[in-house]
Amino acid sequence: MNLSIEYEREEDGRWLAEVPQLPGVLVYGATADEAMVKAETLALRALAERLEAGESRPEPITITITITFATAA
Repeated sequence: MNLSIEYEREEDGRWLAEVPQLPGVLVYGATADEAMVKAETLALRALAERLEAGESRPEPITITITITFATAA
């Protein structure tokens, strides 16, 4: 399973990070690093819950990071 963390800085200065492959894994952080750590943590929790509930089988996991810069409107 390949997961990616996409993150960008919001206009208010907060960082938004998400794992598009896992619906609902979307977090904010004060820094890019904080947002990425929170996203990875939440993604791993979501995967653990799926395994515990028998919704998916164990697979090797690869996590990559994609940087997206917000543009001013």
